[in-house]
Amino acid sequence: MVSFLTSEAKPRNMKKLLFVFSFSSLVVVNAQSQGLKGFIKKVTADSSSSSSLNKVLGAASSTGKGSLSTETIASGLKEALQVGTERGSAKLSSVDGFFKDAALKILMPAEAQKVEQKLRGIGLGSQVDKAILSMNRAAEDASKSAAPIFINAIKQMSIQDAVGILKGGDFAATGYLKGKTTTNLTEAFRPVIEQSLAKVDATKYWNSVFSTYNKFSADKVNTDLSAYVTEKALAGIFHQVALEEQKIRKDPAAQTTNLLKQVFGK
Repeated sequence: MVSFLTSEAKPRNMKKLLFVFSFSSLVVVNAQSQGLKGFIKKVTADSSSSSSLNKVLGAASSTGKGSLSTETIASGLKEALQVGTERGSAKLSSVDGFFKDAALKILMPAEAQKVEQKLRGIGLGSQVDKAILSMNRAAEDASKSAAPIFINAIKQMSIQDAVGILKGGDFAATGYLKGKTTTNLTEAFRPVIEQSLAKVDATKYWNSVFSTYNKFSADKVNTDLSAYVTEKALAGIFHQVALEEQKIRKDPAAQTTNLLKQVFGK
């Protein structure tokens, strides 16, 4: 394009352009400043201390979610936890939820494996297999009671808890639930597991075999089968919840609600 500006007009027009650009930048910066002030006022109203404010601002800046209110962040975390725990509990409480999952299948404890080999060697492999199946069925049965306990803990989550989880790693929410629910889950799981094991005489079989074994061996086997299965069942359900949490954080397909997309989406 041919320029019709004289050599004297060019500097004057350049000065005008610089003035307009500077004025526009000042307006934008001022608007952003007003927006930041509004956000800080919002967070201050929702947080109980300056340290809480710093946590929220840190979470917002580190995740690119600065436009989200603290209520939205907290609601998103709660929804993610509820979705994840419900999915995890449903999967493990179904038939073969434990038994056919190689990562979660409950086997004989390490100290009992030598005994297991001897039992199989003398033709009692079928009884050992039944004992292993019964342990897994008991864990599956107990997992049905997990979801309500998880949801109760989720409802009690504070804004500070939610922000800490959002800033945490892929399994921060699972860690939070472990701290809040392990005691209650153990209390709920153990009687269900005891009843399930009793249905197939697993506890009776376990006690009779290993009580006798302990009389003649220096390497004692824990005869409390219910405690062992309860421990393994809890480990399994937290493992599954952790997988669900990671999916929601990383996989857009697992962000099945608008709120989850808003908080965890790219």
